[in-house]
Amino acid sequence: VPSLLSMPYLGSVPANDPVYINTRKFLLSGSNPYFFKGKYAEGIGGPHVALDMIWPLSIVMRGLTSNSEEEIKNCLQMLINTHGDTGFMHESFHKNDPKNFTRSWFAWANTIFGEFVLQVQDKMPHLLKSI
Repeated sequence: VPSLLSMPYLGSVPANDPVYINTRKFLLSGSNPYFFKGKYAEGIGGPHVALDMIWPLSIVMRGLTSNSEEEIKNCLQMLINTHGDTGFMHESFHKNDPKNFTRSWFAWANTIFGEFVLQVQDKMPHLLKSI
C-alpha cells in the first residue's frame, strides 16, 4: 500500500502518533495536489493515470487506519457508491463518474476491501447494519 496513510496498517507507527496525525491531515486535504473531492467520493489518487482519478485503495486505507466510526462509515459508503455498477473495486475511478474507471479487475483493491469489511464486522458490526 504505497502511501504514508498506511503507516499504522503496516505497523510503522501507532495511529495516534502526532507526526502521523499531521501527515494524515495533509494527505486528506486540499493541500495535497493528489487529493480529489468529487460528487461521489473523496480520496487520494496519483499522476500516473490522470488527475481527478481516486484510488479505492486510498479510501480503504483511510478506513483501516481511522479511529472514527463516522469516518469509517463514510469510507464504506464511498466504496459502495463507486464500484461503477460492477460489484468490484477498481484501480481508480473519476471523482464525478464512478463508471469511468481503470482496471476492471484489480485483485489488490478487492482483497484489501474485503479485509476492511471483515475488520469492521469484527470491531464495529453495527456500522455494516447502518449502511
